Amino acid sequence: MKFLFLALLYCMVLSPAAAYDPLDPNGNITIKWDIMSWTPDGYVATVTMNNFQMYRHIGTPGWSLGWSWAKKEVIWTMVGAQATEQGDCSKFKGNVPHCCKRNPTVVDLLPGVPYNQQYSNCCKGGVLASWGQDPTASVSAFQVSVGVAGTSNKTVKLPKNFTLLGPGPGYTCGPAKIVPSTVFLTADRRRKTQALMTWNVTCTYSQFLASKNPTCCVSFSSFYNDSIIPCPSCACGCQNKQNCIMSDSKILHRAGINTPRKDNQPLLQCTHHMCPIRVHWHVKLNYKDYWRVKIAITNFNYRMNHTLWTLVAQHPNLNNVTQVFSFDYKPLVPYQSVNDTGMFYGMKFYNDLLMEAGPLGNVQSEVLMQKDKNTFTLKQGWGFPRRVYFNGQECLLPPPDTYPYLPNTAYKHSLAVSKMAAYVLLLLLCAW
Repeated sequence: MKFLFLALLYCMVLSPAAAYDPLDPNGNITIKWDIMSWTPDGYVATVTMNNFQMYRHIGTPGWSLGWSWAKKEVIWTMVGAQATEQGDCSKFKGNVPHCCKRNPTVVDLLPGVPYNQQYSNCCKGGVLASWGQDPTASVSAFQVSVGVAGTSNKTVKLPKNFTLLGPGPGYTCGPAKIVPSTVFLTADRRRKTQALMTWNVTCTYSQFLASKNPTCCVSFSSFYNDSIIPCPSCACGCQNKQNCIMSDSKILHRAGINTPRKDNQPLLQCTHHMCPIRVHWHVKLNYKDYWRVKIAITNFNYRMNHTLWTLVAQHPNLNNVTQVFSFDYKPLVPYQSVNDTGMFYGMKFYNDLLMEAGPLGNVQSEVLMQKDKNTFTLKQGWGFPRRVYFNGQECLLPPPDTYPYLPNTAYKHSLAVSKMAAYVLLLLLCAW
């Protein structure tokens, strides 16, 4: 019986349910296929990718989407995207397909391609903003002409085994499911048309699949305590510590050091925590009706600039944010009865780019929050966040017993009384 319980627990931990994010319970990437017309040997479809994740985006070098054909389909042409490999098309004479692979992989086109290769919401290098930060930039689409396929709703076979890299691992895609056909409005919004057939694929993210170690950590400090609580040692793993470099190293001046690698391997500044990103939360001031926090994000990776970065924090007083000074801010309310989570992100053209490690590799802001006198306290680490996410990755916090503590006023008071008593006793002895 004990063995059965442990086996069940093991399966629960490693199951797709591990992708559930309590701060974004409905977050996913939905891929929608709309067949717009039939062709003599197949169909023309519009494929639309919607990022419904509130604070997790897809950055450079962008997404790549793969699947397996159910039969022997080929891709005749594509607009707005391209297959990474053509495959063996030797059996075709004259008109050669764009891709003949049984399991194609498709990527977005780069900005600036000729107009006749563009499609609506394409050509962004695979970058997808998060839904919470910019819904208009959280969509990517392309058109694909499929041949050697069915030519009606009854003969078309849905692709299977979908995979999504964004740009690394972490996403798990479910099977394609036929859904009611998508309805479209014409440009004058006076007529509705609809797809001939539609199916959806839903992909969810799991940090366990993306990386075995955290990719960021959090440090704390406060005005009422001289201690600075650093990130835990080896918070992001120390396997690559021999490859890190000191910030003043001559290696940094070599050409190509800051060039990203195809395997996305980071080049980190040597630190005790070995994290690419550190978030520092400083309890700065305590007013009568308000209190103030300073947040600083530091990049220790010499090969990565972070565009569209997001920072999510969970703290009970985020329901009373009065002002955020140099970040944009949006409350996240995954559960209508609880408002304790907020998303911070950079202001457009000001600090929306977090530069690589170095003198410019940090961004910072201050947050002013109004006190709820029924709950506000600085005791027992209340002033520090419960969870912190950077770019959708949960950061490792210091152990709770190390948080900056309030001065022990009772101890100081008793010490002062003892000193006064000793002074009085000394006076009495001298008088005697």
